[in-house]
Amino acid sequence: MAQDVLKQLVTRIKASRFYALQIDESTDITAMANLLAFVRYDYNGEIHEDVLFCKPLQTNTTGEAVFETINEFIASHEMEWAKRVGLSTDGARAMVGRLTGVVKRVKDVAPLLTAVHCSIHREALATKTMPANLKTVLDEAVRTVNFIKSRPLQSRLFGILCAEMGSEHRQLLLHTEVRWLSRGKVLTRLYELRDEVRVFFVDTSFELADRFCDFEWLCTLAYLADMFGHLNGLNLSLQGKAVTVFQVQNKIEATIQKFELWDKRMAQDNCEAFESLFEFLHSEEKMMPSAVANAIRAHLQALGRQLRKYFPALDSHHNWIQNPFVTLGQDIAGLTSRERDSLVELSCDSSLKLIFTQMHLVHFWMHVYAEYMDLGSKALRFLMPFTTTYLCETGFSSLVALKTKYRNRLDVGSDLRLKLTTIQPDIGTLAAAMQHHPSH
Repeated sequence: MAQDVLKQLVTRIKASRFYALQIDESTDITAMANLLAFVRYDYNGEIHEDVLFCKPLQTNTTGEAVFETINEFIASHEMEWAKRVGLSTDGARAMVGRLTGVVKRVKDVAPLLTAVHCSIHREALATKTMPANLKTVLDEAVRTVNFIKSRPLQSRLFGILCAEMGSEHRQLLLHTEVRWLSRGKVLTRLYELRDEVRVFFVDTSFELADRFCDFEWLCTLAYLADMFGHLNGLNLSLQGKAVTVFQVQNKIEATIQKFELWDKRMAQDNCEAFESLFEFLHSEEKMMPSAVANAIRAHLQALGRQLRKYFPALDSHHNWIQNPFVTLGQDIAGLTSRERDSLVELSCDSSLKLIFTQMHLVHFWMHVYAEYMDLGSKALRFLMPFTTTYLCETGFSSLVALKTKYRNRLDVGSDLRLKLTTIQPDIGTLAAAMQHHPSH
């Protein structure tokens, strides 16, 4: 079945105008490095995304080894390098190294390629910088959670205490750096169970027990829970099918502007943007400490700068792709005279304008491709690349579930394909090709 699905997928990719890849590498339970690749292509007027392959990297995980694995698959299935227009990676040195990285090697054989550093990884990098006092509270919150969760007896006793106090939750959540949404969920759960934690620490000698009686510390914890909750929302909004670079940039720009607005509100002692912090101050009937307010403003300003650094504004010359129905008052760089004439003709077509409002941007350019081939080609080359590597991350989660310590010799390639693919195997054809067993 997996071979049949792969055969269908390769046929679709060969018929596609362009295709784009996202790749990532991770180790499994046996310490084997696995290279996972997903492909985005057009089929029947729509954008499709599917797993391309999962291949083991027997020795090194260098750029050369990764490229050879990809190139071997492309060559063995007679796929065209020239049609590849996008490659999304996590930004590791083996992937984007200037001289020997995968991106550089692929660009040598695919001149139309656009390399994309995963927007979710960039967001994670942008949010690592924070004022020292906020970082201290974050570290202490993680240590508190680890103190309870890493000891089975403590965890059981805490669960009993939460049940006796009628809490909505029974346990805290563990924090892990490799999970994008972990930090926000951990802090939110800890803040919601702050009273339970304070009671739990009454008869213990844990050095951070007094933090849950410290008003300033709890204010900071409430802010961090709210802020990382907002960042989790941004993270989730960057995921999804057929997400384009315009959608990512719009979300980032909205977030930056919200940070600027919240900074101005904080200067006026208005913290309504942070729900938990606002409710905490209201319930305690106290004013926010100036040290906390200053730290929050510094954090908001730093987040805005970092997001702007990792997500620079798009070139305005691409605006015609996002909205071709605009008044063209000047020449657009990158378009020939013939293409500009075609764009004027397209922008004056009222029927296409109506269709534009009802279709996904990528689907619109696929719809007009036959009539405006030059414009459609440029638009699709810009829109086709993946903006994240989140499909690979979800794929590795499935790999962990398939290849366990009890099945550590499993070759997961075929199983993972059937787990992740959206293509149905042709059971009728497969059954017809099998020899029937006569009855005895």
